Amino acid sequence: MSSVPPPAPAVAANADRAELARFDALAAQFWDSQGDFRPLHLLNPVRAQFIAARASLGGRRVVDVGCGGGLLSESLARAGAQVTGIDLAPGMVEVARLHAAEGGLAIDYRVASAEELAQAVPGQFDVVTCMEMLEHVPDPQRMMRTLGALVRPGGAVFISTINRNLKSFLLAIVAAEYLLNLIPRGTHEYERLIRPSQLDRWARMAGLSLLELAGLEFNPLTSSCHLSRDTSVNYLAHLQRPLGV
Repeated sequence: MSSVPPPAPAVAANADRAELARFDALAAQFWDSQGDFRPLHLLNPVRAQFIAARASLGGRRVVDVGCGGGLLSESLARAGAQVTGIDLAPGMVEVARLHAAEGGLAIDYRVASAEELAQAVPGQFDVVTCMEMLEHVPDPQRMMRTLGALVRPGGAVFISTINRNLKSFLLAIVAAEYLLNLIPRGTHEYERLIRPSQLDRWARMAGLSLLELAGLEFNPLTSSCHLSRDTSVNYLAHLQRPLGV
């Protein structure tokens, strides 16, 4: 298990309680690869490979912010990382703990906010991941600062989110939620989607350098997912906290 000390509960969490309640209510379905979280199950191997190709994971300390039921956390643990998974949805964390125990994985799951952990152990993680979460928090710019505070100098931050434009509205919201029913309706709000230029600006303000952007393309007809240069809808970002910062 991770040796990271328990976070001090002294700082307000950057979280939307309605969003947390919605995801918490779906916790029991998280590991059903044919249910509401099917797109995540299809996206996860590509996300994990993107991270493993750009950051050394063996023996490294990794925190998965907004870990949900533990999909990415388990992939990173299997790659040899010492993983701490945090989420503010208690049901999700319980599901993650049970699933990891069934698989014999030693992952340190906690019901905790990123702000609490950053206050308790700033700059202690080699890798910080935040997948499909930034577009769900009230203040994504503040969350970016928190992610920057968690990672050590020279360490890596990986984020996946959704671009904001007409194409992403039509595909990620209208098609995915209302036409194809790939994810529950109301999962995403257009106003909260994040342009890469915004992400880059927030990153620089948080002391992070944006090294790479990659499109994350999902084809619902073939149930396939792959990386591309097209960041107009779903995209992954690889950032780094420079040495000396």
